[in-house]
Amino acid sequence: MTSTRRVVVRYRTKPEHADENQRLVEDVFAALARTEPQGLRYATFRLDDGVSFVHIASVETDDGSNPLDSLAEFAAFGKGVADRCDEPPRVEVAALVGSYRLFEDR
Repeated sequence: MTSTRRVVVRYRTKPEHADENQRLVEDVFAALARTEPQGLRYATFRLDDGVSFVHIASVETDDGSNPLDSLAEFAAFGKGVADRCDEPPRVEVAALVGSYRLFEDR
C-alpha cells in the first residue's frame, strides 16, 4: 500500500547566501531530472523578498521512503543550510485540501 506524505518547508536565508542556496536547490533539481525517481513530486519557490524559500514535497512511495534522501545533491544542500539561514527551516506536514494541476504531470 502506498503511503503519501506531504510537507511544506519555509526558511529565510541570509542575503549573502540566497544565490548560493538557489544554486544548491537547482543542483537538486538537476539530479532529479537525471535520475527521475518515482513517488516524488517536488517544487521550490524563491519569494519576492529574494531571501525566503518555500519547498513543497509530496512523497508517495510503497515503503514511505523519500527519494530525495538518496541524492548526494540533496545531502550537499542540507549540509550547510543552518549556516545559510537567518530563519531556520520549518517543516510542516500538510494535508491536501485542494489542488488545481499543481501535482499533475501535464
